[in-house]
Amino acid sequence: EAPCGDTSGFEQVRLADLPPEATDTYELIEKGGPYPYPEDGTVFENREGILPDCAEGYYHEYTVKTPSGDDRGARRFVVGDGGEYFYTEDHYESFRLTIVN
Repeated sequence: EAPCGDTSGFEQVRLADLPPEATDTYELIEKGGPYPYPEDGTVFENREGILPDCAEGYYHEYTVKTPSGDDRGARRFVVGDGGEYFYTEDHYESFRLTIVN
């Protein structure tokens, strides 16, 4: 499936340049789990309107673990059905398009 919407305005970051936990999460997503948190894999509704406006259910969210915390922390991947990986480290206030290959 082709990506939905225009992602050209997003800052890009290489997966290798993100914290190592991001690579761990990416590998789990590519394998289909199992995920450490029940919220992982749930639909991300894009209520903030920062990501391209796509059909309901297009985006799913996954926790990127924060080493020092017991809770889920603020880091996530939001993944589009077209294979786009958006990384946020501030709980959806900003996103960077992640180059995963």
